[in-house]
Amino acid sequence: MTARPASRPEAQPSADRFLDVRGTQLRYRDEGRGEPLILLHGWTFDLEMWNPQVAILRDQFRLVRLDRRGHGLSGGTPDAAADAADIEELCRHLALDTVALLGMSQGARAALHFASRSAQRVSALILDGPPALDDASDADVPIAAFRDTARRHGLEAFRRQWRAHALVQLCTEDRHLQDLVTAMIARYPGRDLLGPPASAAAQPIRLDRILAPTLVLSGEFDLPSRLQSARLLCTRLAHAEHVTIEEAGHLINLDQPARYAQLCRAFLTRHSTPNP
Repeated sequence: MTARPASRPEAQPSADRFLDVRGTQLRYRDEGRGEPLILLHGWTFDLEMWNPQVAILRDQFRLVRLDRRGHGLSGGTPDAAADAADIEELCRHLALDTVALLGMSQGARAALHFASRSAQRVSALILDGPPALDDASDADVPIAAFRDTARRHGLEAFRRQWRAHALVQLCTEDRHLQDLVTAMIARYPGRDLLGPPASAAAQPIRLDRILAPTLVLSGEFDLPSRLQSARLLCTRLAHAEHVTIEEAGHLINLDQPARYAQLCRAFLTRHSTPNP
């Protein structure tokens, strides 16, 4: 199937909502109807990265997308140890007893943390460009160098540096999507770069507890380390399959939005279960 430009169709504007979680306001959107799917973005991005998928999938699924703590318009500082608890609070607030999860990059790690803690509540998992799970610092992202740049020269200098990194390069030449990536990075508050690091490290992910059917997606031109992480993750999960999407880098859902949505729809139709 040939991907259409993601800017056509585009998700209709949806009202932002905010949830107070332990004194921190988290932005989310809740749209569409059908089986619930929670969408979790990666580092420096926010819920607007899912605009193309919302436009395509909202006819069949209830799509709940979140600005993870410390990203986009959410408050707080990025905190891997808090991600799973934040997802838990969002599910409780929306009365979602059983959900599917879609996580990209660091969002994949958040999805796995939640699934290992609440295995019976997860009907299906889609993991996109996952990092090495045994390296909480994520060696692909030179965080120490970025922190030094931000503190010495300001967040704009960091943003320029990060925008040139291989992980945020698009294969598509669609100007709308190029501008979307730039805008999300511009919105990133960078509190983890300017302030102290998160107070606690996330607990190791117990992959043996995760029994949900899992689809692992990779972009053909993602970093070799990410492709290796995806393949290794599939060998460690009980029920996982791996698909590589051609002509896509790390930001697969933007490089190939229609193909990405097609794979998600087919997988979730097979495996997601009704929410009681």
